This record gives sequence, C-alpha cells and structure tokens, in this order.
Amino acid sequence: MSLEIKQIESGYALAKERYAELGVDVDRVIGQLAKIPISLHCWQGDDVCGFENTGEYLGGGLAVTGCYLGKARTPDELRMDLHQALAMIPGAHRLNLHSSYAETNGKKVERNELEPVHFQRWIDWAKENKMGMDFNPTFFAHPKADDGFTLAHPDGGIRQFWIEHGIACRKIGAAMGESLGTPCITNVWIPDGYKDTPVDRKAPRRRLAESLDAIFMEPLDSRFNLDAVEAKLFGIGSESYVVGSHEFYLGYAIQHHKVLCLDTGHFHPTEVVSDKITSVMQWVGEILLHVSRGIRWDSDHVVIMSDELQALAQELVRGDYLDRVHIGLDYFDASINRVAAWVIGTRCMIKALLIALLEPVELLRRFEKAGDFTSRLAMMEELKTLPFGNVWDYYCMQSDTPVGCQWIDEIKKYENDVLSKR
Repeated sequence: MSLEIKQIESGYALAKERYAELGVDVDRVIGQLAKIPISLHCWQGDDVCGFENTGEYLGGGLAVTGCYLGKARTPDELRMDLHQALAMIPGAHRLNLHSSYAETNGKKVERNELEPVHFQRWIDWAKENKMGMDFNPTFFAHPKADDGFTLAHPDGGIRQFWIEHGIACRKIGAAMGESLGTPCITNVWIPDGYKDTPVDRKAPRRRLAESLDAIFMEPLDSRFNLDAVEAKLFGIGSESYVVGSHEFYLGYAIQHHKVLCLDTGHFHPTEVVSDKITSVMQWVGEILLHVSRGIRWDSDHVVIMSDELQALAQELVRGDYLDRVHIGLDYFDASINRVAAWVIGTRCMIKALLIALLEPVELLRRFEKAGDFTSRLAMMEELKTLPFGNVWDYYCMQSDTPVGCQWIDEIKKYENDVLSKR
C-alpha cells in the first residue's frame, strides 16, 4: 500500500470519528452521494456552437467570451473532451445535449424536422459510458429567431415552426430515455423579449402559453421523458421584458404538472435560488436546477464553491428533496481550458452536496425547535472546519478519480497532447 493511500485512509478514519460524534454515518453519506448524478452540459466544450453550420452567432441573450485553444470542432472531438472530463469526476453522471448538436451527415435538416436518428451516435456514446441523457430544444442561433422571438412570435408561421421544433425535441428526448433506461428531461427555454419597454406585455405571454400547450399536447410516457420549462429575468437584447418570466413558468408548471427549471443565473443578482426551493417545492412535483454563476448578470461563469452553491446543496438535503430534484450545470467559459471548466464546476457541485450530506441536520433541527439559536449558530460555524476534505479525497480515491490537485496535471497533459493540436 502506497504512502498516499495510507494517508488518505487515515484521514478518512479520523473524519469518520469526528462526524460520528455528531451522529453522522460517513459511509452512508458516501453511498448516497454516489447515487446523485450531475448532468454535464455539452455546450461548455465548443462555446455553444453546435454542428448545424448555421454560423458562429448565438443571439438570444447568449455571449461566450474568450478564445482559449482547443475548442471542439466535431462531435467526436466533443465526445473525446467529455470523456476526459468525466475521468476526472467521481460518480456516475449524465449528458445534457442541445438539439443544435445533431449529427446529420452533412445534410441540411431543419430544426422542426429533427428525429432521434440524428442523435443516435450521442445515444450510443451515452449507453457505452452508462450515462443518462437530458435534452434541450434550441430556440436561438437561427434565422427564425433573429428578431428575438420564437414561441411568442407575432407571426403565426414562425411560431408554428418553433412549435414543431418543440414537438420534435420531445420525441427525441423520449427516444433517448427509452434507449438509456432513465427518463430524459426535455427542457424548454426561449429567449423571447424586448430590449426596451413594451406596451403590450399580455399578448406575447398569451401566445407563449398557447404554443406550449401545442408542444405538450401529445402525452409521452414519463418513464422516458419529463417536460421542463425554464424562466429568465432578462438577457442581452431583452433587458426590459422577458416573456417567459419566473412567475409565468411557475404558474404554468403548477397548472400543467411540468418540471420547473431554476437557473441560478436567471434572477436578479440580489436573489438566490436557494431561498426559492422550499417555496416552489410546495407546489410542483419536481424541479430541474441549472447551476451557473452569474456575476452582475447571467454571465455563466464556471461554478465554484461559493456560499450560494453550498446553500443550494443544503436546501436540497435539509428539505429531503434529492429524489425530486434534477441537477445540471449551465455555463460556458472560453477564457480557460474548456475541459478543466467542466471538471472544476462538477467537482464543486459534488463537494457542495457532500458538505450538505455531512451536516448533522437532526441535531441542528433540535436546537432550532427548542429555540436554542445560540447553539444552532455555534454548531453551524463549527461544522465549517470539520474535515470534509478527508472524506472528499477518500471518495475520489474509491471512485478511481484523481485526488486533490492531481487532475490538473492530467488536464494539462491532455491540453498539450490533444487540444493544442487542433
């Protein structure tokens, strides 16, 4: 046994003792953590370009900054990069794919004509890697979205095009779920809105509701597909009014029994999604989290171990919501190594869940119920210095993934051997 392994196991034994004193079974926690998948977003690897050859522009309030070397240019390169990232991340996870990543063998296929066959290589890859998949219609970076409107467009023909796209994507999502044996979450997000103050806020929202009703008209087996709807506060080019607001989609999800997607970058900078979870979970069956990091706006920075990330994980654990919440990442940073961006964000998300699972929640609840807020605060602060890092290192070792900073050297080698040659 190497010295490093002995040190990790010794540290883990010490951590188990410390947490056991508070009534926490660390072995059980690790087993629980291993069952929580994170959905990795494919678009971090190629700056949200996709493979339609419709151009490099995005629109819809999306902007990727930076030009770091090694962007994936083909589906095979993107899958190679994802495979490298997954090797650095403990646990079993999922792939989140946008419809603009279809593989059409060089043929022009309009978005309303997409079929499961155009994603078969992605499905095969996910099956080979024992991963589930999630899916997204792509309502941006398209000539029919140039004026910032899709499902709420005043032109009925354009609106119908996007309705047909949504319908096609639900069927693709269901095919993914059936093939992989785990439900695919097909998530609807649209960029529709106005840069300046509108006169009529009502009509676009009425059109959006009607379009959504048309997309969701056909019932699909929930064993294969789960429908989700995602809100946003504002975007570039829609600073004054977004049709699909939080209130709109919250109401729609409640009335129509849809999964509600909460993106941590889609609210005002002074709002926190962690505080919304226990409210929305009173009224919806399941939620989808798109975990991002907005700095002053929805800027999609790489997820880090922030106070809000930890608060988000704590709410999921304290509320016993883990079986009703789906966790995915959503950011795109081209200013650093794109593969490393996946690894940093996903490892931080898992670490935050680990810290939350290691909390002696029942003990904290007893303090609170008794009105002993002094002990509650004192204990919450003492928990911050307990050796969760020893548990994390052991979890990584048991998962055959790099411990500590070792993964950085492996990513740098991959950059030198693969990314730098693109």
